[in-house]
Amino acid sequence: MTSFDSFPTLQVWRGMLALAVVFVLLMTTGWTAIRHHHGPEQAREAALAAWRDDRTGSRELPDPASPPAELAAFFGSLTPRQRDRLAADHPLVVGNLDGAPVTLRYRANRLALRAALDAERARVADQRLSPDGHREAVRRTHRFAALMREDRRILAFDPSGKGRVAEVFGDLDRARHVSVVVPGVDTSLLTFQRTARKYAAPVGMAESLYAAERAAAPGTPTAVIAWADYTAPAGVGMDAAIGRLAESGAARLVSLTTALPGDSRVALFCHSYGSVVCGVAARRLPARVTDVAVAGSPGMRAGTAAGLGTGARVWAMRDADDWIAEVPYLDVGGLGHGADPVAPEFGARLLSAAGAVGHAGYFEPGTESLRNFAEIGVGSYRSVRCAGAQGTCNSGISGTSAL
Repeated sequence: MTSFDSFPTLQVWRGMLALAVVFVLLMTTGWTAIRHHHGPEQAREAALAAWRDDRTGSRELPDPASPPAELAAFFGSLTPRQRDRLAADHPLVVGNLDGAPVTLRYRANRLALRAALDAERARVADQRLSPDGHREAVRRTHRFAALMREDRRILAFDPSGKGRVAEVFGDLDRARHVSVVVPGVDTSLLTFQRTARKYAAPVGMAESLYAAERAAAPGTPTAVIAWADYTAPAGVGMDAAIGRLAESGAARLVSLTTALPGDSRVALFCHSYGSVVCGVAARRLPARVTDVAVAGSPGMRAGTAAGLGTGARVWAMRDADDWIAEVPYLDVGGLGHGADPVAPEFGARLLSAAGAVGHAGYFEPGTESLRNFAEIGVGSYRSVRCAGAQGTCNSGISGTSAL
């Protein structure tokens, strides 16, 4: 007979067994791991060391980890020539500084991409590379070359490890509404953009949302950020079941939203493990973040929407055939991500996802899920379609928001 003293241990083992079973299911239904890129870290380390050793006149350069407000004040005190010189000399640093002017970051990241492309081309020519290493180097050269196109605005870029990147669609400086797409598992430089299954990758998600927002509010300046500027779990493993990577990703997301230029309102659109990142970040988000919408969420590391500790409206959706519903919504000793955001007792505003197919279909053009995201992104709350009776998800919200 099981004693009451051993009951918590029994619950832990049951939770772990349930997660293990689901992980096997997910591995057979398309959520597959990708191989880590273990490229050298020397370039980033050298860039940071050079930044620390440099000066502007007699002034030391600020710590790159300084709060965005301090970095913004520093760059605001410089002449245009001084800012340009820092971007040219330290592109890998300046291009990733929340608080630096966004146009300066675009310019710095173009230079950083050029250096990374040259380095990767040298790797391609290295006869010592294994066949797998050679294929990956070729893929990275193609990715870097594509990111360098003249029409692209790269807000963040770091080629080390699996790589991190963020891209802007629209004019971030003039936007009244800014939407941030926070993707999930297997996000990296190599999966940032895809030809097949285009709208399952961050670039396709953001492009689709930007087009839908412009259609929803043609006269409203908007911008959308494809934000892959955090280290996401690779495939289905322990990193996907715990919150370690979500914690570091949340800190970066808070920094981004705090540093955005102007006084635009911000909405977060968080898919899959990205909703874990948004959930962890929620209580630290600035007041300008008015909405957090999650799709296909495995949990937000909270028991209720109120437990997230944010003043932002919390929205949730899940398509009827999304396999994420099979994930055990629990938190046992840090394993799992808590309650189901689409459960009525969680307290989120439940949105229709009609037309979306499967776990990766929420940003497909023509779906009600994308339409709902766009209406939230531009503040047209009365136009969203609810999962239940119309009006159940947008009650208590006054019309269209305006700045």
